[in-house]
Amino acid sequence: MRKPSLVVSLITQDNDYQIEQARAAEEMARRVGVDVQVIFADNDSIQQSQQLLKLIQSNTSVPDGIVLESVSGTCLPQVARAAAAAGIGWVVLNRLADYIHDLRRSYKVPVFAVSADNEEVGRIQGKQLDKFLPQGGSVLYIQGPSDSLVGKSRTDGLLKTKPAGVQLKMIRGQWTEASGYKAVNAWLRLTTSQQSHVDAVAAQNDAMAIGARKAFQEVTDFDARQRWLNLPYLGCDGVPKTGQAWVQNGSLAATVVIPPLAGQAVDMLASSIRTGAIPPEMTLMTPHSFPDALAKSDRLRAASGNI
Repeated sequence: MRKPSLVVSLITQDNDYQIEQARAAEEMARRVGVDVQVIFADNDSIQQSQQLLKLIQSNTSVPDGIVLESVSGTCLPQVARAAAAAGIGWVVLNRLADYIHDLRRSYKVPVFAVSADNEEVGRIQGKQLDKFLPQGGSVLYIQGPSDSLVGKSRTDGLLKTKPAGVQLKMIRGQWTEASGYKAVNAWLRLTTSQQSHVDAVAAQNDAMAIGARKAFQEVTDFDARQRWLNLPYLGCDGVPKTGQAWVQNGSLAATVVIPPLAGQAVDMLASSIRTGAIPPEMTLMTPHSFPDALAKSDRLRAASGNI
């Protein structure tokens, strides 16, 4: 019997969580006995759309299913419909695309979403800020792209749990370390930044938080540089070899661990293709704090005593 073949389309190779997604997808594919091809879109939604349409319209190598982590906030609705019409399963990672419900009604192929509970990610980060800034303060907050539903959900969650005395100064990145570095450098060139007091730096992923830290490492004034580097830096994703390691070596004060979704999606899609059973429209994966800021607040507060 022929092995099912799956394609996993991810956003960029310049992000540790995306690399972890690829690893998880390949590991799960070996475990459940399917072929998987991982492709990256280089943060370009047009390129991602073209890559997938080429596979869908191929005369020789049409996949049985596609797992998509979309560059675009729209999650490529035309491509999704073309895939479903061609009998190809379609899974969206990290958001519930508006079109999923209609495609599930119109086609018999598996169409569903697997997502982190991104609002909960934000809620956890807001609670972490409460532990680090019990007296309130000002946070430089690095969000993802403006059209990102993931970023919006994380912001919404943080706003629900951060203390009223914690104020946010918001700038934007593109989920990469380089974009966090660039965003902070641009912010530092503003006249208003020179007069801003900041008590913590929080980013919507670990890569942007580390990029921000690297930008502050280049501040030429010694006293200012030391003040910036002594702030707590918070991120999200919590990949063991990067985010969690950065917490352990002191580069980050905390992160939010988000289980890699692509492995779960590959497992569910492979099972659905083989059995015909359609998974739920949305499966949410639960994030958690690293370290456990909510259970070990005393230790975290002691660690942030230099703020």
